[in-house]
Amino acid sequence: MYPDPRFVTRVTTLGAGPIGGGWAAHFLARGYDVTAYIHSEAEVPALMSVIDTAWISLTALGLAPGASRDKLRITTDLADSVKTAQFIQESAPERLEIKQALYKKLGDLAPRDCVIASSTSGLMMTQIQAECMTPQRTVIGHPFNPPYLLPLVEVVGGKGTEPEAVAWAVEFYRIAGKAPLAMKKEIPGFVATRLQEALWREALHMVASGEATPDDIDNALMNGPAPRMAVQGQCMAFHVACGEGGMATNLDQFGPALKWPWTRLDAPELTQELRDRMVDGCNDIAAGRHFEEMAATRDREIVAVLNAIREARR
Repeated sequence: MYPDPRFVTRVTTLGAGPIGGGWAAHFLARGYDVTAYIHSEAEVPALMSVIDTAWISLTALGLAPGASRDKLRITTDLADSVKTAQFIQESAPERLEIKQALYKKLGDLAPRDCVIASSTSGLMMTQIQAECMTPQRTVIGHPFNPPYLLPLVEVVGGKGTEPEAVAWAVEFYRIAGKAPLAMKKEIPGFVATRLQEALWREALHMVASGEATPDDIDNALMNGPAPRMAVQGQCMAFHVACGEGGMATNLDQFGPALKWPWTRLDAPELTQELRDRMVDGCNDIAAGRHFEEMAATRDREIVAVLNAIREARR
């Protein structure tokens, strides 16, 4: 039913924001012909700004043969954007009514053998596909930001999705240079966002309780677990840390500590005071630097990390 993912050449991206534009940049860098649908011509500068910024880092990582920004076509006509698409990556605003209305249209407009993936970070595909006439080929394809640099894509279907569509999307993302994670079941927040949310809640608790500042928290992460997590996830970090006994030793020795009140997973109340502490703390860290400058620094350093890991694994 679906085309061989190895021979897909035409991708459509929907959305001009950091995620939609980031996806467009990624697919262009992998050599695909990309049609980018935007809501209005006024969004062209924003879209091109994301792509131009991303291209610096993508070039540093290495472009695929045939990669070119000249392969980008921009349109404000939804039907035109998807009529010959072999894959669609949707990054519309994170509002259920918008996505449901969009998928209702896409169900009729997109070729029947074209998988449609949503970049949503919080909605579930069962909700999104509710009004779509062809839900069987709709999946979640949730990236981590920025999508043109971080390899992860979490893939899961909804109740109306065919398993074949999920398997196809996983294989397509792999061929397109991503690291797809095929989820076992549909859950809010997927895998990576749920883990990130647990970390975020604990950070908010520490700021609210006066135990740490945003700068303290970022310092602890950047100079503690973050470098290790670039090469080992949490499970393997604890497995290797306990020597020959591995995870068995970890759980046998430290299992009782799981009952200690080290973490508070319930979200703290977002009071005005907590809100102001977080905003002021992050503004102190930024020290007057513009968003674009900080994003460029972030991208440059992520590229260095990815290239270093790639070199170390050769």
